[in-house]
Amino acid sequence: MFKSKLYKAVLLLLVVIITGVAGYMYFSDDTFINALYMTIITITTVGFGEVHPLSSSERLFTIFLILMSVTVLGYALSLLTEYIASGEFFDKLKFKKVQKKIEELSKHTIVCGYGRNGKQAVAKLKKFKKPLVIIENDKERIKEVEASGLLYIEGNATDDAVLEKSGIKKASSLITALPSDADNLFVVLSARQLNKGMTIVSRASNDTSDSKLRIAGADNVIMPDRLGGDHMASLLVTPDLVEFVDKLAIDAENATHLEEIV
Repeated sequence: MFKSKLYKAVLLLLVVIITGVAGYMYFSDDTFINALYMTIITITTVGFGEVHPLSSSERLFTIFLILMSVTVLGYALSLLTEYIASGEFFDKLKFKKVQKKIEELSKHTIVCGYGRNGKQAVAKLKKFKKPLVIIENDKERIKEVEASGLLYIEGNATDDAVLEKSGIKKASSLITALPSDADNLFVVLSARQLNKGMTIVSRASNDTSDSKLRIAGADNVIMPDRLGGDHMASLLVTPDLVEFVDKLAIDAENATHLEEIV
């Protein structure tokens, strides 16, 4: 939106310059260079001397050119003010800063979706101080991510360009926790094509999606609803075992941590 207005302002400025050059060449029979010089000093109001004393018709044309240029420059200035006041200017600066940090990452994890499952995954990755990038397109969730100081890309994770902005080619792993199995399938397909060596974990809602996601390239498929039901049943069937396993969970403050030794 702003770019189209900016192009319009630049076009209007070019029209003013062309009008000025053509006018001075017509009324004064000046060379192109002299006409351009007169046009520029008139538009910019720098106050340099005239090439030659102006006739009445040239003075009238100069007045018209000044009014025309002031109108166009005023329009351009209002656009610039509107652009800065809207916050778009600072948003772009912030995006460039975040993008630069992401470009410096390697062997990081990409988390697609910052819903309930995505948040839990991010929380666990943070506990192990794993570098990560979140992809989310919901405005409210983006605000949450910003407040937490995490790196993120605002956009649709099913878009290859968005995945590339998240540094997928240098990432070591990806978690796709989108609510739609179809979207998760699309992300897995794209991610596997862009980085054949990364580990991919996908969320699924339906049993039928499990095999499809694995064929598409997912290394692991997690069904949160099934895990929740299994856990509740296990609390009744094997409570001691479940209690032991829960103590190994990395969420608890006094939990026992299991770490991978490479």
